[in-house]
Amino acid sequence: MPKARRANGALRPDSGGPALQVRAAHTADLEAIATLHSRARAAYHRGRAPGVPFDLPAEHTRCQAVWARALEREDTLCAVRHGTVLGAASYGRPAGPGAPEAVTLHQLQVDPDHWRTGVGRALHTACLHAWRTAGFSRAALDVVWHNRRARAFYTGHGWRPDPRHRPAPDATHLTLTLSLAVTPLGGDRDAAADRACGPRRSGRDRAPE
Repeated sequence: MPKARRANGALRPDSGGPALQVRAAHTADLEAIATLHSRARAAYHRGRAPGVPFDLPAEHTRCQAVWARALEREDTLCAVRHGTVLGAASYGRPAGPGAPEAVTLHQLQVDPDHWRTGVGRALHTACLHAWRTAGFSRAALDVVWHNRRARAFYTGHGWRPDPRHRPAPDATHLTLTLSLAVTPLGGDRDAAADRACGPRRSGRDRAPE
């Protein structure tokens, strides 16, 4: 029986158990991914400004367009439990000769009903495995400056502000970077879980957990 986690005073099932699968996303997953992304954005914005109207239908249409492009042009993963898509991630690989040895995480989204249940961690671990297998030495992402939950998630997984991209005083996003080197003594908290993931194929407002 899966363990339970306590989040915001309520127990939630641990979705990081065997029933959670991270796999390549397909066109058939587009509607489910757009729905969870728009729900996640709505939860974030309502948390910051409860009295401000949020146009969920318009946001859903925008998210559909974002993920349609990702499915066509980028490596995209989704986390599935019992046939339901709970989260998704997309990343872009550098192209062309002389391209930098860095990969860019464009999206990592989790349905708000499954925040803090291990879904974001599972997606992150699968991304790490794919990036290291492909030979990347570094990863980068942009996170919304005021999204403290997302920033805490990434900080807890080793991401740090990129000193080469210092934010301007009026910046809305913060650029983070992550070294993909695996330390020999297990200093990388995701390395062990990373090795347990099989090979997988695979916006700026990501907010995982």
